Amino acid sequence: MFEGQPKGLYALALANTGERFGYYTMLAVFALFLRANYGLSPAMAGIIYSSFLMLVYFLPIVGGALADKFGFGRMVTIGILIMFAGYLLLSVPLGGDSVALVVMLGALLLIGFGTGLFKGNLQVMVGNLYDDAQYADKRDAGFSIFYMAINIGALFAPTAAIKIKEYAEQSLGYSSNDAYHFSFAVACASLILSIAIYYLFRSTFRHTEGGTKKADAKAEEPAEELSKEETKQRIIALCLVFAVVIFFWMAFHQNGLSLTYFADEFTAQSAEGLQSMVFDVWNLVLVILIVYAGFSLFQSKTAKVKGISAAVIVAAIALLVYKYATLEGSVSISAPIFQHFNPFYVVALTPVSMAIFASLAAKGKEPSAPRKIAYGMIVAAIAYALMLIFSFGLPMPQTTIGADGEQVAAHVADVTPNLLIGTYLILTFGELLLSPMGIAFVSKVAPPKYKGMMMGGWFVATGIGNLLVVVGGLLWGAVPLWVVWSVFLAVCLVAAVFMFAMMKRLEKVC
Repeated sequence: MFEGQPKGLYALALANTGERFGYYTMLAVFALFLRANYGLSPAMAGIIYSSFLMLVYFLPIVGGALADKFGFGRMVTIGILIMFAGYLLLSVPLGGDSVALVVMLGALLLIGFGTGLFKGNLQVMVGNLYDDAQYADKRDAGFSIFYMAINIGALFAPTAAIKIKEYAEQSLGYSSNDAYHFSFAVACASLILSIAIYYLFRSTFRHTEGGTKKADAKAEEPAEELSKEETKQRIIALCLVFAVVIFFWMAFHQNGLSLTYFADEFTAQSAEGLQSMVFDVWNLVLVILIVYAGFSLFQSKTAKVKGISAAVIVAAIALLVYKYATLEGSVSISAPIFQHFNPFYVVALTPVSMAIFASLAAKGKEPSAPRKIAYGMIVAAIAYALMLIFSFGLPMPQTTIGADGEQVAAHVADVTPNLLIGTYLILTFGELLLSPMGIAFVSKVAPPKYKGMMMGGWFVATGIGNLLVVVGGLLWGAVPLWVVWSVFLAVCLVAAVFMFAMMKRLEKVC
């Protein structure tokens, strides 16, 4: 899995892990913060939440265009500095009045613009590593590893957000609303770590940064010359893919909005026994260790490595058994914690998906990237079909009057947490088929002169999808729950049908 990859991949992946940890720590509690701190309705909170997500993923096209002219590395560095300023501003508790709201919106603009300079250009640099002929056949695997690293940061984010908020409330005496800002401050620290990793290991990927005559010359040596017609075909194919992924992200990023509302208002707030163990992130880490050690056990060629792998498996299982045996009572469940299941599944299942596709490739049966994307849309539809079925008979969302006289969401049902846990599992299967493969497809198919802009186009599509996330907020409380989920089920199926209809044109440029 990790053999034969360029060294620069791991440096870039770790730099991204730090940034993503801070981002997802903030995002884990952001929708709930908007409603609690400013007394916003689900719809208005949804508008701000989805607009921010749109900004984060729309602006990489600007960052890509600037990087094509000034260099990818330079934009990555500037982006981190701008993001730091935004998170620093967001971490200051200013209350819930209109001035505080304006400052918060200004912070979101800075974070969005900084991410636009950082995110897409870092991924272009990853793609540039595979322009070297010796790594060309490892591009898809490399992006899967890179995507896994992103989710390592996201895995710990919900727990960090909850624990730091609780610490601010219980140990430092801050009010519930002011304590949210401590979760946002985590992003500042994570960005410092991210930029440190970037510069410490810069020598392993400096040739991918662009922006200097020496670097540009090296990057352009292997670049193929394309005719105007072929360039046009590739751009059209990419635009067709962009059109489809809009609807995936519209559905997928409900994890931070309507699915979080569902966790807060309709899901049991405590768990016991074996079920309670999945809400401890360290138990999930042990499961991940078992998965990776298992692959190492069967794939390694030396007795020493096999022995170490077996020892790790035995130790991890023994620790899980011990923790289960010493469980006492129930554990409370906070709505944001459900967001750690998606990155957990990504990290745990990445080697599984890579092994499956490697096996199919060896037999000459591996699906093309566009076909994987289409399958991902179908899988996402299945996830919302599950939510739809189990939402029949549930009451409409309700509000109650809080201590300060504002309207707050009411908890009206105790649905088993297994519903959301299963839904996130299915959505993750769809994500693994669509996201890392889509990014790899863009880096491979994009005309050399437009790499930055085309990667930016991928993020624009993601941004538009994120803007459409607001649909979940607008529907929340306005229609029965099963209708909310049926909307996302429908858009995923329609997008899949469109993708299959365009398959011949898409596979022509692969």
